[in-house]
Amino acid sequence: MKRFLFLYSELAEYIVACMRALSETNAEVHVVRWPVNNEAPFNFELSERLTFYERRDFDDAGLLALAKSINPHVIFTSGWVDKGYLTVSRAMKVRCNTVLLLDNQYKGTIKQRIQALRSPFYLKRIFSHAWVPGEPQALYAKKLGFADDHVFTGIYCANTSVFKAFYASRSGEAPKKFIFIGRYLPFKGIFELWSAFKRLQEEFPDWELNCLGTGDMWEQRVQSEGINHAGFVQPKDLPQWLHQSGVFVLPSHREPWGVVVHELAEAGFPMICSDAVGAATMFLKENQNGYFFQGGNEQSLYEAMRKMALLSADERMTMGKKSHELAERLTTADWVKTALTLARD
Repeated sequence: MKRFLFLYSELAEYIVACMRALSETNAEVHVVRWPVNNEAPFNFELSERLTFYERRDFDDAGLLALAKSINPHVIFTSGWVDKGYLTVSRAMKVRCNTVLLLDNQYKGTIKQRIQALRSPFYLKRIFSHAWVPGEPQALYAKKLGFADDHVFTGIYCANTSVFKAFYASRSGEAPKKFIFIGRYLPFKGIFELWSAFKRLQEEFPDWELNCLGTGDMWEQRVQSEGINHAGFVQPKDLPQWLHQSGVFVLPSHREPWGVVVHELAEAGFPMICSDAVGAATMFLKENQNGYFFQGGNEQSLYEAMRKMALLSADERMTMGKKSHELAERLTTADWVKTALTLARD
């Protein structure tokens, strides 16, 4: 039986779904986690096959003792912020594969170049492999010194079976409603979204905008006819909002990946994403299943939304089918296969 140890930061429903799928291969899955983020208060559907530990219950020595008692075949560590996690990975590297979970896109910043220079004396002494969301992050991992065959993609994967089932159940013409799912924070582009949509309504008054999420800017949300604020929606309640929506939009100024793009693509939504959204590099093809726009540029967002509104229902449906096809490039089964590959005998 393979044993897996995840030293994780903030869990999300999609990663727990992947862990559950991994446990169904007759594997032991142990997860150390940080507290739930108040801006994304998921109620997880847990499994008796998963063992969870609260990070706050362990000092660094206790965490290392826990890891040794589990004796995993592989350890997955979220980034390099938690120094206790790094201590465990460094100490355990001689006993098992230690995998860095990295979601930063490579931008060539001074900070990233310095990190690349020090990596041989730091990160490479802690981690044997890197598992990243996609190509923008794979480039960074290679800059950090990880060999091509030690860099794997697909760490952030939607709960594909759920969204595939939604796609199969959908029938008829999709509503003329955009849907945004994300935190209410300025860098998510929410204020440009609301402003651009209000302009769009002047020409297309039959369109609406559904916004799902919460955050620091909740009290500053634009409350206007046609803009519907649902607050944070638990995964089990999401389908009812998807059935009420027709086009996905993610206007982030920065978004290292964005699993929600994969989720809504799997669900068969045409999409509009800023050029800062990492997942759009994999799940959005310009003019095929949606449109890109310049992140932070309200006019560019407005033009993309207007192009979508001008399409016929059949054209949007064709885009949705293309989204679903692109989403099938990464499934939960693929995620499990990679995790098993990284488990050293």
